[in-house]
Amino acid sequence: MIVTCLDLEGVLVPEIWIAFAEASGIPELKKTTRDEPDYDKLMQYRLAILKEHGLGLKEIQNTIAKIDPMPGAKEFLDELRDCCQVLILSDTFTQFAKPLMKKLGMPTIFCNELVVADNGEIIGYKMRCEKSKLTTVKALQSCGFETIASGDSFNDLGMILNSRAGYLFRSTDKIKADYPQLPAFETYDELLAAIKAEIAK
Repeated sequence: MIVTCLDLEGVLVPEIWIAFAEASGIPELKKTTRDEPDYDKLMQYRLAILKEHGLGLKEIQNTIAKIDPMPGAKEFLDELRDCCQVLILSDTFTQFAKPLMKKLGMPTIFCNELVVADNGEIIGYKMRCEKSKLTTVKALQSCGFETIASGDSFNDLGMILNSRAGYLFRSTDKIKADYPQLPAFETYDELLAAIKAEIAK
């Protein structure tokens, strides 16, 4: 009984905030969890920039509508779902994720919720639970599942390090250097082969 837990952004789809930074011409919004380990600090920084520029949910959703999964991501996900249960664990938000899930064949995703004012301004966010990825992996394990995990950022390390097997995928040089014990892959074929080999043990 194995569940593979995958990060979303940077693994299956491009980083939403980077895409929005480019679309809006605000380079400060390119900062992600690859750069800032403290998620609350990162989100408060983002919300302050959005407020300063008068941007809200609608503008971000317009950018998301133009984002496609990374080349090969849907095929990778389809093949992976043939050999085990797959759960996407993301620190993104339901208001961002839904159109992307449709393009990926509606896999199950656990993520968070934005707090949006009537005028469309994003005024806050609600985390599903504390340390959501690690907490979810431990909850699955408490139900009798074994977990395999893969992601690219600081906020993925908890679930990766606490799973039966964990892999970095298209991560930063710094994270790979800081965690040399974790296998690091750049292609879906490599990641799929490693997961299948682990399942076959």
